[in-house]
Amino acid sequence: MKVMSFNTQHCLNYLTREIDYEVMAEAILAQSPDIVGLNEMRSDGEDSEWPNQTARLSELTGMEHYYFAQAINEGGPYGNGFLSKIPILSAETILVPEHEGEKSPRYEQRCLLKAKLENGVTVLVIHVGLSDPEKLKAVETIINNLPDKKVILMGDFNMEPDCPMLAPIRERLFDTAELFGEEKQSWPSDEPEIKIDYILISPDLEAVSADIPAVVASDHRPYIAEIKA
Repeated sequence: MKVMSFNTQHCLNYLTREIDYEVMAEAILAQSPDIVGLNEMRSDGEDSEWPNQTARLSELTGMEHYYFAQAINEGGPYGNGFLSKIPILSAETILVPEHEGEKSPRYEQRCLLKAKLENGVTVLVIHVGLSDPEKLKAVETIINNLPDKKVILMGDFNMEPDCPMLAPIRERLFDTAELFGEEKQSWPSDEPEIKIDYILISPDLEAVSADIPAVVASDHRPYIAEIKA
């Protein structure tokens, strides 16, 4: 099973600075994934000027099963998306609880997308906040929603690999980046300086390969991994 994590920056073409569904779909199709976790996706709804971007990419890629998880509603619904060639048995949106105390000026409500697939795999997709308290709450939310077996966790964590706040996740899941063979970065896509995107799996799954291909579509490069489920 080919897995892809992709922060699309609401399908904003990094080079032209225009919304470009075709270039995002091409970036996805070039990797031939079976499932794709999407970050920073917009959707339709009351007061929204946007279409359901997850549905639009589903149409363009031919990945007929999809789900959108709303985190906030500012200018319309905004959150994480999921595309799949494998039927989705169930899907839900789990909000990351707000932390106590003063909020950062850049604070934003986040959510965890949780989808169970027909092949028995549960997929978690998250976009972690920027401040340390937000990161701790996100990690706590992930840990509280980890299934006992067959889980794939992916997304933009806004944490580099040596961040100590990742420890509870690393104790439970295997980081597919260990298969890179050399250090790879994911952001910004034209001249990447840091790696903040992840695909991690439970010990009962096997990672065959992983890569961050040199693709400039969004501001993040996509992350791919081949998994035996």
